[in-house]
Amino acid sequence: MRIITKQALPLTYIALLISFTQSCQEVKKETSEDVAVNSEKTVELPKKELSGEFKKYWYAGDAEITSYKLQLARYGEIRDGKAVLVFVTEPLLKDKQVKADGNNPDNIPVLKLNVTKKYLTGIYPYSIMTSTFYPVHDNDHAVKVSFSAQEWCGQVYAQLNNREKFDIMSHSYFESEADQDFKLEKTVLENELWNKIRISPETLPVGDLKIIPSLEFIRLSHKELKEYESTASLNSKDGISTYQITYPELERTLTINFTTAFPYTIENWSDTFKSGFGENAKSMTSTATKIKSLKTPYWRQNGNKDLPLRDSLGL
Repeated sequence: MRIITKQALPLTYIALLISFTQSCQEVKKETSEDVAVNSEKTVELPKKELSGEFKKYWYAGDAEITSYKLQLARYGEIRDGKAVLVFVTEPLLKDKQVKADGNNPDNIPVLKLNVTKKYLTGIYPYSIMTSTFYPVHDNDHAVKVSFSAQEWCGQVYAQLNNREKFDIMSHSYFESEADQDFKLEKTVLENELWNKIRISPETLPVGDLKIIPSLEFIRLSHKELKEYESTASLNSKDGISTYQITYPELERTLTINFTTAFPYTIENWSDTFKSGFGENAKSMTSTATKIKSLKTPYWRQNGNKDLPLRDSLGL
């Protein structure tokens, strides 16, 4: 099952899709009952039922940690590095949109993805991390996305919160970016699609779309944080599914390869875009290739005796 255009949907379903891009208005049912809807809230899509297979894998008390070898384009050259994808389920407080310390009926169960990347550009290192919190019931956009990058020139931080609109806060050591605080209308987030692959890849959006690119790409390429026209496709062959997004204006194509069968593990990805300065910028491709994957409660493995686990991940 895939997401299709509004034109192909019956009118009774259009309201569900509109909820992703605008706040609710007062709704009148076909019965005589009138329902007042808080304008600060959005209508959620029906919750996807969690399968026994999903619960067994993602609620076993472990995180899934996967390491990747990076060949990353930066400043017009390919850099060697390592990436780690950490997927884990956790409860998120609905209002504060942070991890809940205890049980609460309003908690949002999410599949969290922490992505770290480390690589060198000449004498100085880059350290990058992105966190995406996506509802396990696949019934709304990501609750929150945060991004940070540290290198010897300075650091950058950006955060998106899913509220009435997307609330954006960004800080940078660059004068042209500096401190920003603004809102965007809701649309597909590139960051959330990685989580969606692990939950329900058959519902990945395809066709002509408006997508907000990843916070990492936007900040490191110094592009405007907004939605961009794109085209997305999903294909499968020999047990591997390929999800590809092309952004014409950005001259960029992102390709993610994952196993067609559950648990839909991400095997590798590539990202083609222009890298370099000014007229010398050229189209280059960054790649990530899987090294090793572990299912383990890493938060309890913080002793020196646990250091060999990094060796097993090739880190």
